Amino acid sequence: MNAFLLSTGVIAGCMVLLWLLSLRLRDSSIVDLFWGFGFVVIGWVTFAVHGASLRGWLVSALVSLWGMRLAIYLTWRNHGRGEDPRYTAMRNRHGAAWFFRSLFIVFGLQGVLMLFISLPVQFAIGAGGTELNPLDVVGTVLVLTGVGFESIGDLQLARFKANTANKGRVMNVGLWRYTRHPNYFGDAVVWWGFACFGLSVGAWWTIASAALMTFLLVRVSGVAMLESAMKNRPGYAEYVASTSPFIPLPPRTAQLK
Repeated sequence: MNAFLLSTGVIAGCMVLLWLLSLRLRDSSIVDLFWGFGFVVIGWVTFAVHGASLRGWLVSALVSLWGMRLAIYLTWRNHGRGEDPRYTAMRNRHGAAWFFRSLFIVFGLQGVLMLFISLPVQFAIGAGGTELNPLDVVGTVLVLTGVGFESIGDLQLARFKANTANKGRVMNVGLWRYTRHPNYFGDAVVWWGFACFGLSVGAWWTIASAALMTFLLVRVSGVAMLESAMKNRPGYAEYVASTSPFIPLPPRTAQLK
C-alpha cells in the first residue's frame, strides 16, 4: 500500500468532516486546532504502512510531541473565543458562497500544505533503518530545541496575559526580549530539524518543506499577519525598534524614525 496515497485519503476525509462541523458551528477556525494533529496522523499512517524501525519510531515520536503540544495549546487558548476574526472577515467577504468556498480556501488548502510540509517526516519514516547517523542526531536536537523554545514562549505569553496589570502592554520579557516571535521561530527550528531527517535518508528535496513552513511563518500566516494587527498598539513601535523580528538576538537600543 502506498503510504502517501493513504495519508492523502485520510487527511482529505478529516478535512471534509471538519468542514461539515464548521458549517454547523459557523466557525471555520476549528481547522487551526487540527493543524498540528494532522501531522501526527500523517506520521503514524506512514509508520503503520512501513512497519517499525528505529528511525520510524524516533520521527513518529518527535512529530507527535510537536503536533500534540500545538493542538492542545491552541485548543486551550481558543476555548470559548468563537471564530477567529481572520476567518470571520473572509466569511463576510465571500457571503453566502463561503458555505462551499471554505471547503477549498481553508480546509482543502491546509490539507495540501500538511501533506507537502510533512514530506521529510514521511520519507524518514518510510526509509526505515536500524541505525542512526549524525544527521538524525542533529535533527533530534533541532526538533527538541524548537519544541522547547516555542513551548517556553507560549507559556511566558500566557502568564503575561493572565496578569491584569499587563493589560494593554506589549510582551517584551523572557524569550520575547530577544525575538518578537519566539513561538514562530521555534516552529521553524522544528521543521528544519525534520528536514535533517529527510537529508539523512537521501531525500534532500524535502528541505523545500522546511523552507515553505518558514516562509509561511514569516511572510504569510505568522509574523507578517500578527505584526500588521499590532502595529498601532501603544509601545509596539518601540518594541519593534529594539527587538529582533525572528531570529533571537540581543536587544538593541530603540531608534525610532
